Amino acid sequence: MNRHTNGTNIFADKATFILRKMLSEPGKKWVTRDFTGDRGVSLGMAQGTLEAMSKKGYIERVKRGPESYALLTNKNELIGDWIKEYHFELNEIDTYYSPDKNILGKLKDYLANKQYALTLHSGANLMTSYVVTDNVHVYFSPANWKKELLDLRQQLDLKELVRGGNIHIIRPFYKNSVYYNTQTIKGYKVVSNLQLYLDLYQFKPRGREHAEYLENQLKEKGKNLYEF
Repeated sequence: MNRHTNGTNIFADKATFILRKMLSEPGKKWVTRDFTGDRGVSLGMAQGTLEAMSKKGYIERVKRGPESYALLTNKNELIGDWIKEYHFELNEIDTYYSPDKNILGKLKDYLANKQYALTLHSGANLMTSYVVTDNVHVYFSPANWKKELLDLRQQLDLKELVRGGNIHIIRPFYKNSVYYNTQTIKGYKVVSNLQLYLDLYQFKPRGREHAEYLENQLKEKGKNLYEF
């Protein structure tokens, strides 16, 4: 695999904060301290990730003493390698069934004050209306998973089937960074366009098709898939 350079996995949860941040402002000159602090990563992780990214050719590092900086120079290759390394099935998914046609709205109301974000077709459809589906995929990160998942199921009357279902509650593989640049669309919290693209790209059915359609739609509106 390409991701490991000098022991740093740049596609690991916290390391991707650096990737996400750089992609969100692709023309910016970055210094290491831009990635540290209260909501950032450790200095060691920032240095290791930038070094690994430089060796892979994703960034260029200009060394001028106190005026040194890093610049993202190959975002397409970075994204291309990222979608080879990451696939949606890395998440833990609990699947249930609801016949309720208004379940998405009820789910939004229930989760209003909790940490959540829609993804895959149910998230992207709020922008594209591209894939007709009754499946809902939602990241959920409660403090007490078992207790709060049980409460959610009881409040929304979600059934457990022997197989299949249409409501998918996801414990994120990217526990911290999946919520970076979460957006609100039509009252719903949705992961960033970048995370939507990552989740959709290897997903079946019709994930790659939807990912590419979303990217094209954003381009038509003068928006970049990665910028926020």
